[in-house]
Amino acid sequence: MIGNPLEQFLITSILPIRLGSIDMSFTNSSLFMLLVLLAVSMFFLLSIANSTLVPSKWQSLAELLYLFVLGVTQENVTGTEKNRYFPFMFTLFFFILVSNLLGMIPYTFTVTSHISITFGLAISIFIAIVLLMIVRHKIHSFTTFMAPGCPTILAPFLVPIEIISFFSKPFSLSIRLFANMMSGHSLLKILAGFSWTMLSLGGIFYIIQLAPLFLVFLITGLEIGIAALQAYVFTVLVCMYLRDALYLH
Repeated sequence: MIGNPLEQFLITSILPIRLGSIDMSFTNSSLFMLLVLLAVSMFFLLSIANSTLVPSKWQSLAELLYLFVLGVTQENVTGTEKNRYFPFMFTLFFFILVSNLLGMIPYTFTVTSHISITFGLAISIFIAIVLLMIVRHKIHSFTTFMAPGCPTILAPFLVPIEIISFFSKPFSLSIRLFANMMSGHSLLKILAGFSWTMLSLGGIFYIIQLAPLFLVFLITGLEIGIAALQAYVFTVLVCMYLRDALYLH
């Protein structure tokens, strides 16, 4: 049994690799990211491998998930180019979703519980969106820091606020996902530890331990819902940031 609830988030080296002073080891985090990609790929490949006019249960599920992400993308990106970015949004949504859900299995590793992973994902997407905005709008990109129709006299007050808001996007994206995953898993581990400790004491604690154990089952269901919700929220916000970059305000 793990005594410390935070030990489940430790990154351990599986295959040590060093290039000078740079540590490029293959870790448990790397392993589970590969497992996520493999799980998503295998699910959709097997679901559509023998597709028929009357879909099977797995084919129906794959099609529903496909249409769901397509609807999210089209609703939030809008414009004539909304379908161009759908493959990226599709990949992003399922990477986060499966990473979150895979971490719910006991003795696995939750990739999205680390700020280094979520921030790396968020900042790379943010940089790509900023570059896209600059290439598309050039000097007019700076108008994103000034709301349309706003009096010029308010610019010294509004522009700094807009700049701070703009560059805080990758931080809010990464912290929201990381905090939800880490806090939920920590709470589950703490309650499971309470239940195990009471069970090991024996006597009346055999009955008392049912309370935290019952909470574990309830919070597990809640965490599954949060795992799906966080993947949805992350994808929707990226779509909105992309829309702002494509069409400015």
